[in-house]
Amino acid sequence: MADILVYSDKPGVALELASKGRELATALDMRVSAAALGEGASEQAEGLGAHGAERVYVSESEAFVGYPADVVAEALAQIARESGATRVILGSTRRGKDVAPRLAQKLGAGCVTDVSDLVVEDGAWVASRYAFGGATVAKEIAATEMQVFAVMPKTFEADDSQPGAGEVVTPALSLEPSAVRLVDRRPREGEVVNLAEAERIVGLGRGFQAREDVAAGEKLAYALEAELACTKGLADFQWMAEERVIGLSGAKTSPDVYIALGISGQIQHVVGVMGAKIIVAVNTDKDAPIFKLADYGIVGDLYEVIPALLEKIG
Repeated sequence: MADILVYSDKPGVALELASKGRELATALDMRVSAAALGEGASEQAEGLGAHGAERVYVSESEAFVGYPADVVAEALAQIARESGATRVILGSTRRGKDVAPRLAQKLGAGCVTDVSDLVVEDGAWVASRYAFGGATVAKEIAATEMQVFAVMPKTFEADDSQPGAGEVVTPALSLEPSAVRLVDRRPREGEVVNLAEAERIVGLGRGFQAREDVAAGEKLAYALEAELACTKGLADFQWMAEERVIGLSGAKTSPDVYIALGISGQIQHVVGVMGAKIIVAVNTDKDAPIFKLADYGIVGDLYEVIPALLEKIG
């Protein structure tokens, strides 16, 4: 029986992939296995089993220290062969995007990255991904026996309603030291923000006319206990940090509430908020594309709307 193998360096994303893997495996009479590698891997095994994995391949080898992409790819290739996997689903995180093509090369597999949906049609695995700068969605099929898909975080929901056996397997990995030598490690400059996990987000766009006006958006975010985010344009102006960008060039989010202030709604941005449960838009242009996506819209000047909202919030 063929296997589906799932893996992500982000534990939360790994659970999402295990749940989707279980769904696909059930429909196709396959099994789903998961890999957990590096420090703390043993602690992930129970959760992966609870979210659908029949087997969890666990290794805390020191070879994974520092997350060398070439070593991780080789380990996954060996696990894929041992498990009999013909499909590998990875998280399309920054590290996952580095690992996916390396793994595909080792397995002789077709590879699709930044997948926004994954379905089976007429026996073929069809991956959806944004194309032409996010203006359209392309559907792609890997015409190879082995296939690797790197799926964007938050694409699927973690679901523990169909647990797997969660059998823990310790693979006998044969790993060479990484070909890349770490020379130095320095703390990354910039803000620490986790937009992907935020329950409420206030997003700022080009409707803000000056850098100092961003403070008004910050006040609203603080009053709502929300995370502050922006479009790529404000980061390009250096009015806000790159870590706060939502969209194709930034984070993909699924908050309970997303408030878009002065954001026109170009596809490059809105692909990052399509998972939001409620979207509220404020824009002076009644024909702005953001209103087609919004659940609630306010046609008005954000410089007047924000103070009014703050007054209501108290």
